[in-house]
Amino acid sequence: MSAARTMMSQNVAKDRIVTKFPQAFHPDATPYQKMNFHPKVKAACTDNKTGRVGLKICKAVLVGDVSVGKTSLVNRFCHDVFDRDYKATIGVDFEVEKFSLLNVPFTLQIWDTAGQERFKCIAASYYRGANVTIVVFDLSDESSLANVARWMDDAAGNSSDPIKFVVGTKKDLVSPAAFESIEQNAVEIANSLGAEFWAVSSKTGENVKEFFFRAVALTFEAAILREIDTSSDGPTKQIGNDLIKVDNENVFERRSKKNPLGKCCDM
Repeated sequence: MSAARTMMSQNVAKDRIVTKFPQAFHPDATPYQKMNFHPKVKAACTDNKTGRVGLKICKAVLVGDVSVGKTSLVNRFCHDVFDRDYKATIGVDFEVEKFSLLNVPFTLQIWDTAGQERFKCIAASYYRGANVTIVVFDLSDESSLANVARWMDDAAGNSSDPIKFVVGTKKDLVSPAAFESIEQNAVEIANSLGAEFWAVSSKTGENVKEFFFRAVALTFEAAILREIDTSSDGPTKQIGNDLIKVDNENVFERRSKKNPLGKCCDM
């Protein structure tokens, strides 16, 4: 492991270290049928060939109706706290969490967006460039589930092929019978959107850490595989988020072909 990777990994909290691939909430409620890290990802991490992944900040965006529990979900994971009386988010808040996956440092920026209609006009700028789109709804309020498809379309439409989740919160407020009914509807909607479904409780902490670890692992693997594919295509230079390929052909050889005499201009 390089000195830089070692130093960055040492700065990661013990409860943010991922050594095994986290499993889905339900095997029939996910388009991401992965049980383990891809062999290429394992090899790249072992051989220290992960490129710029450890230096990048990946972005996760939480969207959904007002008061469905987006902020509670973020605060339970990031700070292990729960407060019944959160005020509505104005615009956007965000947290930064550092992880270590297979001994590779990885940073996730979590954007908690406002659910009020009056912020819709500026919301698109928050969604742009997201690697993960998380649509949150309230398991105890089925009307919030009805809006999931619209939120997903708005958020994912402003990103490039993000990993998608539909997350039901406040699981502690619904009876087993009520949960079974709304879970079935939520799974159908998630499947239709190409998203993975989870049910969590920010109050008790049930499934919160497991969900975020799953999201991080899927994002990390996708980033490593993109890096491997980019490396196999030849030398690249990065400007912003776009990769510009460098032609492998020698520049001077091209010039000599155009001008065999080696002159700088035509006579």
